[in-house]
Amino acid sequence: MTDVIAVFNAGSSSLKFSVFRHDDLSLIHNGTADVPDTKDGHKVALKNALDWFSSQKDLKLHVAGHRVVHGKDRAAPVKITPQIMTELKMLVPLAPLHQPHNLKIIEELSAVHPKLPQIACFDTSFHRTQPKLASMFALPRHFYNDGVRRYGFHGISYEYIASVLPKYIGGKAHDRIIVAHLGNGASLCAMHNLQSQATTMGFSALDGLMMGTRCGSLDAGVMLYLQQQGMKADAVTKLLYHESGLLGVSGISHDMRTLEQSGTPEAAEAIELFCYIAAQHIGSLMAILGGADAIVFTGGIGEHSAHIRRNICAHFTWMGLFLDDARNQASAVDIHASASLISAYVIPTNEELVIAKACKQLI
Repeated sequence: MTDVIAVFNAGSSSLKFSVFRHDDLSLIHNGTADVPDTKDGHKVALKNALDWFSSQKDLKLHVAGHRVVHGKDRAAPVKITPQIMTELKMLVPLAPLHQPHNLKIIEELSAVHPKLPQIACFDTSFHRTQPKLASMFALPRHFYNDGVRRYGFHGISYEYIASVLPKYIGGKAHDRIIVAHLGNGASLCAMHNLQSQATTMGFSALDGLMMGTRCGSLDAGVMLYLQQQGMKADAVTKLLYHESGLLGVSGISHDMRTLEQSGTPEAAEAIELFCYIAAQHIGSLMAILGGADAIVFTGGIGEHSAHIRRNICAHFTWMGLFLDDARNQASAVDIHASASLISAYVIPTNEELVIAKACKQLI
């Protein structure tokens, strides 16, 4: 019998799960279960995932790990207890489109396997090394004390990149790193000595870069204007989370692959805006770091779109950043030209492995 770790990443429409051997953390299986649009949708999805385990007679579920988007001030993974669940449910208003799904799977799994240890890993934890100024808004101080501050997300992905980056850069003196996690959700992280110093997502996962259906940074006056024009909170939420970004600007799709193949002026403009905003934010992070030694691309778009990488990096030729076109087109690991003063890398992320490692360390 082989002890295994199950890693769950629950969303509104799908439940992704991975299975690792407990002893050496080798990957055994990746799967996805659809979440039906019903009251018991996550319960059904979990049952479908657990059915796979039932078919594997030589595997014993030893511990389960979960991606949980919001951990507030927690800087490390934790073992799930009733008290921890109570605390995490209190954070639902800070991540209303993510946190409830993450916690629902934990509850459903507890009902099926009440004695199974479960571990929560937080997308916010990696950013707890940031200085206080990086987390503050220019609002009256009591809002900060009440939790209205910049938390940052995609931290599990950034933690993985930070853990493997040294083997890619060798002995190079790369102390100032900007990591671009570009996908349907997108953000940047400025790292110094592999620790987060600033990030583009803030209080919510709406902030920062233009995304698949999310607007990114937005003048707060726009939201005031929309409300003054009679838009209700639910309608504004739908607009900003589900109808904006690449989808809203292009009017075609939230999928970068579809837009790159479209050939329409609207698709081209959406892509150009995506790159422009990313470059704008990279520049702001360079100011925080005092420059940059390397840029790392990860996430679905970052790993697979040579066009996006080229267009973003083209904004920084004045700093001596030059790509090797052939290596970039091939999505090689190092895509910078030999004469480039700034290195550029393409490194696939692996959030599931980070969670599995946390499970092994805590259990």
